[in-house]
Amino acid sequence: MKFTDDQIADIGEEIISVLKTVYDPEIPVDIYELGLVYDVQISDDADVKIIMTLTTPNCPVAETLPQEVKDKVAEVENVKSVDLELTFEPSWNKDMMSEEAKFELGML
Repeated sequence: MKFTDDQIADIGEEIISVLKTVYDPEIPVDIYELGLVYDVQISDDADVKIIMTLTTPNCPVAETLPQEVKDKVAEVENVKSVDLELTFEPSWNKDMMSEEAKFELGML
């Protein structure tokens, strides 16, 4: 089944809402506001590809965090499949955080 652009946009908004419920355990800010999600691609068939990073390659949740993201996004209505790619290029830095995240962490 092919989805319309509006439906894809709605699915995208749902995915972002879900991403905002996933937290880096060391920082009290969600992974979306932290800038750890580099890209969310959604095909016409609602196959989702997420490209994300971690704050450090040795992050204590390197095993569990990507799986949590994958599981939560897979539960979004109409999402057919989720492919998650973990990348460290470019490496994450605090400039990638949203204003909201910087404010939360007292950096503004």
